[in-house]
Amino acid sequence: MTTVSSRTDRAATATSWVAPVGTLFWILKLTTTAFGEAASDGLAGISPVLAVLVGMVGLVAAYRWQTRTHGFVSERYWSMVAAVAVFGTMLADGIHVALGLPYPVTSVLYAAATAAVFIVWRRSEGTISIHDINNPRRERFYWAAVMCTFALGTAVGDLTAATMGLGFGPSVVLFAILIAIPAIAWKVTGRHEVGLFWCAYVLTRPLGASIADGVAKPPSFGHGLGVGDIPVALALAALLVGLVLMTLGRRSDA
Repeated sequence: MTTVSSRTDRAATATSWVAPVGTLFWILKLTTTAFGEAASDGLAGISPVLAVLVGMVGLVAAYRWQTRTHGFVSERYWSMVAAVAVFGTMLADGIHVALGLPYPVTSVLYAAATAAVFIVWRRSEGTISIHDINNPRRERFYWAAVMCTFALGTAVGDLTAATMGLGFGPSVVLFAILIAIPAIAWKVTGRHEVGLFWCAYVLTRPLGASIADGVAKPPSFGHGLGVGDIPVALALAALLVGLVLMTLGRRSDA
């Protein structure tokens, strides 16, 4: 789940085209998920058409930038994750609103889509480990899986907060407990790293989204603090930039 030394992080980066997994990775992942939720909702509140256009253009631009290099480049990678976070949120929310499908149904649909990507990926490449993302086809599988996990996490987060009526605060507690389970399991057993990683990866989405919504949404909706989606998105964008700059500083020290 987490890489215990900077030397191991550098070794993983040398052979993989995606970010090395460590404490900063999970902080960045949570930040991008929260940003994606707030940015998507904020843009949709201004104009749903604008939200879709910005989301699609941002995703295509970030993907082209990311795939222009064969290797891990922090600013490119995390820009792509942020773009997927925004578009994945729109994808999940859009299907719910446009087709009128309830969150339990969309959660099952995205769970099935996520499982399908992993099954095809494993059968094609023999591995779904992020340490083995070292060719264009595996990278495409990786980003397909990331997109599905973001959409799945969005649907599940809305399911607990809205359909189940937990609100955002209890949802944060629930997903924080759930995400601790694979982390503890890996620490205790040291086994099933790949499966436990992807379990935690999925759970960061509803956890980050619940945190963002809990701050942004009004008290009448999930007992939020009412700060607003756009201010929260801007604050998280600034935090994200700062965290990415930290990764660049670490790289220059390596």
